Amino acid sequence: MQTTSIHGMWSSRLAFILAATGSAVGLGNIWRFPYVTSDNGGGAFVLIYLGCILLVGLPIMWTEIVIGRRGRMSPINSLRELSDDAGASRKWMGIGFLGVIAGFLILSFYSVVAGWTLHYGFLYLKDLFGGATITDPDATFGSLLAQPGELAFWHGLFMVMTVSVVAFGVEKGLERAVSILMPLLFVLLLVLLGYGMNTGYFLEAAGFLFKPDWSQVSGAMIVTAMGQAFFTLSLGMCAIMTYGAYLPSGVNIPRVGVTVAATDTVVALVAGLAIFPIVISFGLDPAGGGPGLIFTSLPLAFAEMPFGILYGFLFFTLLSVAAWTSGISLMEPATAYIVEATNLSRKAAAICVAAVAWMMGLASVFSFNVWSEVRIGGLEVMDAIVYVANDVMLPVGGLLTAVFGGWVLSSRITHEELDKKMPDWAYNAWLWVTRIVTPALILVVLAGLFGII
Repeated sequence: MQTTSIHGMWSSRLAFILAATGSAVGLGNIWRFPYVTSDNGGGAFVLIYLGCILLVGLPIMWTEIVIGRRGRMSPINSLRELSDDAGASRKWMGIGFLGVIAGFLILSFYSVVAGWTLHYGFLYLKDLFGGATITDPDATFGSLLAQPGELAFWHGLFMVMTVSVVAFGVEKGLERAVSILMPLLFVLLLVLLGYGMNTGYFLEAAGFLFKPDWSQVSGAMIVTAMGQAFFTLSLGMCAIMTYGAYLPSGVNIPRVGVTVAATDTVVALVAGLAIFPIVISFGLDPAGGGPGLIFTSLPLAFAEMPFGILYGFLFFTLLSVAAWTSGISLMEPATAYIVEATNLSRKAAAICVAAVAWMMGLASVFSFNVWSEVRIGGLEVMDAIVYVANDVMLPVGGLLTAVFGGWVLSSRITHEELDKKMPDWAYNAWLWVTRIVTPALILVVLAGLFGII
């Protein structure tokens, strides 16, 4: 059993929690969660989402950390080593390849959306110093999407920001960045929440988020909730598995897993409580926002509210920081594998990953303009990439991870890694959920996704 990784180690339990939370807390919480909640009826969706976190998210997160820490290498090579240890086929390495490819595809379009947040933050920064105010948010957003050069620039800037962290390794790059960015993110979020609480519509927003409307529940909603749980917790893309490889041996995996999942969920809910009071207070409809809720509806409110320019700048700074911490975790698995599989240095490997991801991201850039008429399976190019990576590859990766952890990995390893002092009933409960409940729920969702049920 290796006790350290060749890529470096987190200096403490807190460092891992900050890094894993940074991976989990991203645009999925602050951009995607509010509009997905608004599109799916509010409170009922939130409750189903929380159920997905408990029965699917946590078991898979623990399993990913176990595999990563036991293998101490990139996900692909950790799975190879643990398959050998269990006397199983090396084909289980395919989970690692699937996760790394999914993370790479997500990074390609995620960087484009993160570029939007950088662009808007820059617009509000200019406005603070006397620049032109955003008075027609629809036109502003439409103009941005219509300019491939502008989109490619901000997409590239985000990729440069991300590779500048990953290239310096675990201690000097990842840990140093998240130790600054995550506290900044929490402070910004609390400031924005404080403003939302003073709008006079906080209770109405809380009711929208937490009052369940069960008439809105459908198979499609459950699929969306499951996808959101995977996307926001960085599951199925091997990011958590990679970070687990750098976790010190004495750290209790169930505790840090619960901490990360709980923090991620709280951030998503707080983001909704910060955003919806403003949306409601200006007469905007929180139930039909879509992706434009952040980039068109909120700027409309910012233009009218006191200190709206400053609020807008802080809000899009928050989004950019959240995207940055997640982008780092998306780039790390592929970078770690290339370092292990080639003679390239970490800097060279990270630059290669960033360059290819940037070029792949141009497909998403062009889907809004020069390829706007192109359809893949009836979907626009970026939507098709999102569908394949997020809706299909992540659940499939999570399903295979649960099967590997529950049925293939030896109980000796899982018991040792989770906690040698864990009571038998608790370990057996985890094993039962991971072997039976989690795969069954994912299979139901996949069946619904492909129209089988």
